[in-house]
Order: sequence, then structure tokens, then C-alpha cells
Amino acid sequence: MRVMALDIGQKRIGIAISDPDGHVASPVCVLPANEVFQHAPSFVRVLQDWEPELLVSGLPRELSGRNGQQATRIKKQAHQIAERCHLPLQFVDERLSSQSAKRILRERGLSERDMRGKVDSIAASIFLQTWLDAQNNEHSHIHDVNQKL
Repeated sequence: MRVMALDIGQKRIGIAISDPDGHVASPVCVLPANEVFQHAPSFVRVLQDWEPELLVSGLPRELSGRNGQQATRIKKQAHQIAERCHLPLQFVDERLSSQSAKRILRERGLSERDMRGKVDSIAASIFLQTWLDAQNNEHSHIHDVNQKL
């Protein structure tokens, strides 16, 4: 199953996608947030090109693990996007994914200026990979238990 991740920000939304088997996440692009919220042709094209079966949105929890105001806003926006796309929606903790994305880009020698437009899609791929790994581990554990029975 192909899964699309959204790193929803106020100005930009980073998009990542899984491979068809749901094992590997890759960054796709970053779009202006209003284009995604308005279901503009640029976002529709991404949906048509990748044909996801599920959306996963990052949820920016506070370091304590609680949902703050930003998480509440993003939940509402993610639900609206999913409804317009007619896709099921799940959430994943995205704490520290942007910092990890920036660290990766810095290690590649990019400046802060060069990072603009890349961080959000890489952050989306980081939390999508975390979500995919959790799903795959859950399924392999169930498979292992069934084999032992």
C-alpha cells in the first residue's frame, strides 16, 4: 500500500511517499500550504502521480508528549485535506523531525538558505519512515505469533 505523508506548516507542506510495498519513505516535494488546502492543480497532480491509499500527517506534540495548540490546528487541517482527497488519515508523532532533516542537509553541506524548500519534505519522509517501520514491525510480530500457534 502506498502511503503519502504531509508535514503541515503554516506556509509550506512537505510531502513524502512510500514505495508500493510500504517499506521505504522518500521525499517528494514541498508545496505552498494554500495550494494543498485549496486542492489546487499542483497538489492534485501529486496525488494523481503517486496514487496514495492513505495519508499520514505529522502531529507536532510538545516535548512532554501532550498535544498543544499547533497539534490541534494541524489535526483539523489534516482532516480537511483527507476529506477532500477521499483518503483515510492517520497521525504520527513528528517531534524533532525538522531538526533531523536540517542536520542531514547540513551534513550534505547545504546552507540555511539552500535548505529552504527541502527541509519539509525530508522531515515528512523521516516521520513516514518511522510510521512504516512501526506498521511493518507490528505485522511481522503478528505473523511470528501466528506461526508459533
